[in-house]
Amino acid sequence: MPVSSKDKSIKAFAIDIDGTLTENGSGMIYLPAITKMRFLEKMGYRVFFVTGRSSVEAYVLSVFLGITRVAVGENGGVISKGPADHTILGNKELCIKGYEILKQYLSNVDNKPVFPRMSEVVLQRTFDINEGKKIFREKKLNLDIVDSKYAFHINELGVNKAKGLDHALKFLNIEPKEVVAIGDSETDISVFGICGLSIALGHSDDKVKIHADHVVNGKEGVGLCDAIDYVTLNYLR
Repeated sequence: MPVSSKDKSIKAFAIDIDGTLTENGSGMIYLPAITKMRFLEKMGYRVFFVTGRSSVEAYVLSVFLGITRVAVGENGGVISKGPADHTILGNKELCIKGYEILKQYLSNVDNKPVFPRMSEVVLQRTFDINEGKKIFREKKLNLDIVDSKYAFHINELGVNKAKGLDHALKFLNIEPKEVVAIGDSETDISVFGICGLSIALGHSDDKVKIHADHVVNGKEGVGLCDAIDYVTLNYLR
């Protein structure tokens, strides 16, 4: 039985983009979700993106959607508050070094064409990610590879969506326990761990669902609408 809104204070929604706001794996936004996100903003809640995409992409999207102009991108590696206002938490040079080492030991390791990154390296999902992680451990590199389902990301160890979100919330004067996190991939697990309420979408892997407080039936796009409806009906006045 969910607690009442009197028992849980919600001030913000941290929302993933790919596979959560978008549908069909093509980057196409599920339009009905925009209406619900903007409605939350009009009610006084802060709504912003925490994504594996470039923080610049996410920031620009927030401007056009009419939601809070703070974006956590690159799986927590960068927080953008303006066109030229970026906080960088990850070491891109180290990530580049890791990429070069992977190419020496594995085949089919290739960059993925994406918007420019400030803290990470983005790769095609064309090799065994576990072998890549093993190489980083053996070489004692302070790096990890994470799978957003749309790409592999080389990030500095300790840099994840939770770290980026924590920095962003300080700008907004909001506590993690006052945030609803909505996402669909393993990159969202760290965010689920610090937020007051976490919701996974129906197509998420089981290893993601077990970390969420609630799982909706809806998948890409539709699932985001289901998640917002669930919170509105059970937790908001």
